[in-house]
Amino acid sequence: MSGKKVKPLKWMPDPNVGYHVVRRPDGGMQFTFSDVNRSTLEHWRDFALTHLYDSDRLTRNLYDLRQIDHVSEEAIKFAVEANSDPAARNIRLGVVVANENVRKAVMEISALTTIPGGVEMRIFTNLDEAEEWLSSPLDVIT
Repeated sequence: MSGKKVKPLKWMPDPNVGYHVVRRPDGGMQFTFSDVNRSTLEHWRDFALTHLYDSDRLTRNLYDLRQIDHVSEEAIKFAVEANSDPAARNIRLGVVVANENVRKAVMEISALTTIPGGVEMRIFTNLDEAEEWLSSPLDVIT
């Protein structure tokens, strides 16, 4: 990781929420969701916005939504809020989905994001393809 100090994850597992987070080798985060109920969404938003608060460099994040069958309007609103934070412009985001309903919801989130030059996001159905894209140089737009 070229000697850069990795920001602490500050993630505490909680059995009452339907996602977990691990630090990626490149310094980004990998979120894996098993549920998108209200308590999960609130916990995720607080965690994500806290990490965006002091974002100071380009970051690669991966969202694994393969266990999710449906994304509610509420979940879309939470995601748009986080993606519209000015610090989100520092993020390359790979989203892995397993079905068309979730893919369409992620596309809606992308379309509703209001920050110019915001999150650079791509949707995948294959984890390896998402990892390959995430690992490409951050200054190269693909």
